[in-house]
Amino acid sequence: MPCTPSFLRTVFLNQQPTPPSPLSAAGNMSQRVQKPRSKSTVTADKAPLLVSRSLAASLLRFYDYPHPMRPGHTIRGYDRQHALRTARMSAAIALRLGHAPDKARRFQIACLLHDLGRAGLDRKLFGRIWSWAREHDVPTRPREWRAAYPATTYGRETESFLKYYRNDLESAGIPMDAWAREQVEMRLGFARRMNRRLREVKPELESLGVQWVPWMTRVTLYYYYPEKLANDAPWIRQLGETLVACEQFEAHNNRQRGRDYYCRDKETVHEAIDYLETLHGDRIISAAVMNALVSLAAEGAFDQVIVQARGVPITTHERTALQKLAAMRSH
Repeated sequence: MPCTPSFLRTVFLNQQPTPPSPLSAAGNMSQRVQKPRSKSTVTADKAPLLVSRSLAASLLRFYDYPHPMRPGHTIRGYDRQHALRTARMSAAIALRLGHAPDKARRFQIACLLHDLGRAGLDRKLFGRIWSWAREHDVPTRPREWRAAYPATTYGRETESFLKYYRNDLESAGIPMDAWAREQVEMRLGFARRMNRRLREVKPELESLGVQWVPWMTRVTLYYYYPEKLANDAPWIRQLGETLVACEQFEAHNNRQRGRDYYCRDKETVHEAIDYLETLHGDRIISAAVMNALVSLAAEGAFDQVIVQARGVPITTHERTALQKLAAMRSH
């Protein structure tokens, strides 16, 4: 059952407790997508790490980046903990949707590196550029940019952004030098930067025993470039949807991101679900993935993710609202 933002507000404002209801994660995906398994498939750790801790730590170190302006210094990966929490959530949903454990494990590796195109993110500079863009209603994603500026050559969104807004940004006190250009590329040229970074770390991936295959890259690009999965098998698209749902749920509960460049003063589960419903309406996320995420969240599978991301636990009111929403979506 799709839920509009106004409907969600009603659910989350209703504070009368409602018992949780089992939720079917089945959607209208092609039969080639595995049928959901029972809830027992998700282990005692409801948001599991399917790879060893040592491998996860090694993969997350790829987010660290040599500082171009300060030789000998390293920029610690801004997205490391976001990537780890996203990967744990994504594995839980993949298993709930019936994907085999070995496929879910490979998917989790892709999720751990899904923001690798942002390695080198300069927290202050990136925040200034994209906070300015949001305040001035400037598109911040490639597909949105091309919709607003249809003459833009595909893959050249970064250059187009600089053409139109370099002077405005500099007038706002943000020098748009080569380093600032890279911060723009981290969003509007994400695919180009992601592929470049993957080429750089490929030898190390191989030394870790990780076989990186093409669908893993396409899954990581799905949020910014949904068209790249248009001709893929339904199970690959479903994993792409799962990654988007999880990374956005985490991001909308992430206190640091909210402070740094989302211009937020508070994080709520309601706002996260509201945005996911928008993506569902845009056909970026399917009902099956949305149902699985809401169901698991209502069961408490993502409680640890939420408290780590925003620094405070999920409230009783939020839990009740999630349980009510899960029950509604199951009908």
